[in-house]
Amino acid sequence: MQSFDDFKISTQLQYGITDLGFTQPTPIQAQAFPVIASGKDVVGIAQTGTGKTFAYMLPILQGLPFSKQKNPRVLILVPTRELVVQVVAEIEKFSKYLTNRVLGVYGGTNINNQKAALAEGQDIVVATPGRLYDLVLSRAMQLKSIKKLVIDEVDVMLDLGFRFQLTNIFDLLPRQRQNIMFSATMTDDIEALINDFFTMAQKISVAVSGTPLENIEQSSYSVPNFYTKVNLLVHLLKDKETFEKVLIFVGNKRSADRLFDELEQAFNDDVAVIHSNKTQNYRLRAIEQFDTGENRMLVTTDVMARGIDLHLITHVINFDTPNFPENYMHRIGRTGRAEQKGTSILFYSEAEEAAKKAIEALMDMEIPVQALPTEVEISKELTPEEQPKVIEPNNPHKHPAQEERGASFHEKSKKNSRTNEGGSYRRKIKAKYKKPKTKGDKNFNKRNKKRK
Repeated sequence: MQSFDDFKISTQLQYGITDLGFTQPTPIQAQAFPVIASGKDVVGIAQTGTGKTFAYMLPILQGLPFSKQKNPRVLILVPTRELVVQVVAEIEKFSKYLTNRVLGVYGGTNINNQKAALAEGQDIVVATPGRLYDLVLSRAMQLKSIKKLVIDEVDVMLDLGFRFQLTNIFDLLPRQRQNIMFSATMTDDIEALINDFFTMAQKISVAVSGTPLENIEQSSYSVPNFYTKVNLLVHLLKDKETFEKVLIFVGNKRSADRLFDELEQAFNDDVAVIHSNKTQNYRLRAIEQFDTGENRMLVTTDVMARGIDLHLITHVINFDTPNFPENYMHRIGRTGRAEQKGTSILFYSEAEEAAKKAIEALMDMEIPVQALPTEVEISKELTPEEQPKVIEPNNPHKHPAQEERGASFHEKSKKNSRTNEGGSYRRKIKAKYKKPKTKGDKNFNKRNKKRK
């Protein structure tokens, strides 16, 4: 089996790897190192939790010599602010014995502080596309020295609508550069991006998208509605010894806040929540408290948790079944990382059963269904989204196409069908001074008047 000793890396990098306790590379790390080190364009496809960040950073740091220049030489684009903070922290760990300067830039913070840090000089910049584009347009950051471009979690970026910023950033970068792209899935949009901007990219794939991680135990519960799901979740989470560190996924921000309120009543300060409406400091604090074990449970949405490396999560609970099967894979990949055992539990209602079947079709396996515990109360309370829609036949706000015309409907009379042409005086003036038929026929109006 290959080890990091087989890689041609500097002594300083070896010291950093040893300090982190790494001995053997993951498959994506072993395959990516020689290709990225060669300078070729690379597209890496690997499941979440397989060490993609280390896979591209190790060869980049190995090939990055010391320099005093101010403009950055490596640009890393990631979809979320939390991922910026995480990648910067990882790079600082890897380059503990090196002299690299690394800076993370993202929205929601003072842009002037980031401009000042860029002016001091940086080697590596980790950024979200939106903030990077703002810094480039304001001329606070120069891209002319970029030699390596890394796009991490590119499928999430495209889902979030960053394609416009990405294409504009590509146009501003030097033509002579190495492109490195990593993702958990390969979509048509990603293929189009590769064809447009990459040069003979070499693809590295260590797992087919949709293949379940073998060290994750999966199960599911059929639950009728939101508040019954809450009752089931509270029942399960009371077992603190089993559910030591639980990441709970919901479909949207409204559900996240609603579920957080319910769990906070049951578990007080043992639960936190993050989503895009929370402030940056709140989100980072919630992640830190969960990661260190201060909070046992974290409620989150898909976007906020994608790519974030949270340690030793014992359980991932899908409170809502994701509409896209690939998102299920990203969610459960938060547990069972670094060859640790993990557990995934899926809650699904009757309306979500089709989404569950789509997930099973993608994985080519069935998720075992567990019986609902007898202690769990079936709630009759429904959320506004679950309540049946009342159809009112006489509702004046119905769409015109849905209304049926009654017997009183009739066409306009001939009198009421007339258009308003103005008073008789205005009509006479208009006839007297109307334009001639041609520009040369200046006496047209005179002749016409005599005829009348």
